[in-house]
Amino acid sequence: MITSDYELIDLDEAVINALRLFISQGVPNFNFNIYKKPLVVGSGNAAVTGRLIFSDMDAVFADESTYESKLDLIEGIDGAVLISAFGEKHAPIIARKLVERNIKAKLITTNKETSVKEIIGRNNVFVFPKNPEPYTYNTSTYMGIILSKTRENPRKILEFIKNNIDPLLLGNLSEFNSFYFIIPEKFDAMRDMFLIKFDELFGSKIGGRVYTSEQTKHGKTIVPNDNELFVSFGYDNNKFGVKRINLPLPEWVDYGAIMAIVYYFVGKIQKQNYPWYKENIENYTRFTSKTFGNDINPLVD
Repeated sequence: MITSDYELIDLDEAVINALRLFISQGVPNFNFNIYKKPLVVGSGNAAVTGRLIFSDMDAVFADESTYESKLDLIEGIDGAVLISAFGEKHAPIIARKLVERNIKAKLITTNKETSVKEIIGRNNVFVFPKNPEPYTYNTSTYMGIILSKTRENPRKILEFIKNNIDPLLLGNLSEFNSFYFIIPEKFDAMRDMFLIKFDELFGSKIGGRVYTSEQTKHGKTIVPNDNELFVSFGYDNNKFGVKRINLPLPEWVDYGAIMAIVYYFVGKIQKQNYPWYKENIENYTRFTSKTFGNDINPLVD
């Protein structure tokens, strides 16, 4: 495990730190109506974030593998918005391709030193505030972008977690080898975001499934597992699963609040289990740095 002056925090702590950041600094303002029909490009949770914040627009969504084909097949695209927390890896490659094709591009990132600014121009790079966080957490990064769209109050989210979530949390989460999250239908687009966190923190050690209540009715519980905990968010589950916990959501919940609440719960799972992430993240970032040619710090990104 990494030994350093910097303590690798768990995901629940990253959530609290992120909310405190936006309480103290305020939620950034960003004009999302840059283009009439933007191509929105991101990888992993950046792609999910793009789908969320541009969901009310006539946008075309793509990742690093599909953006060129989308440009070839879809007419009327008048610009591109890249979303990348670190602003490296695929972002410079995509930016160069867009410039070559005379596509106007903007980058939303949290890295003011991103090399993309040399490709599309510094004025086309929008830098959001973030906290130092362990690599891949990207909690304050995407939370800031989402809150700038939803305009939710980070203080109210933090107070809700402390007053309404903490008192209901179980102390035996390490007894379960699988978790089934039930989320409201209107947050279906966030399912991938939560599943990615299970991949990053637990790999194959702990299983994670995320569905809406309606999706849960269709064959998801045919094979029972007594060691699977069903966790419902804003839904009174009294039918699915053997072991259950129901967590509330505020009436004013939007993408930012549910992201914070679900991430917070995932962090509690992490805290009560063996530190697989912390034990392996240093070797992983060495591999990533070598593969993508970036000097990545495993402790803070």
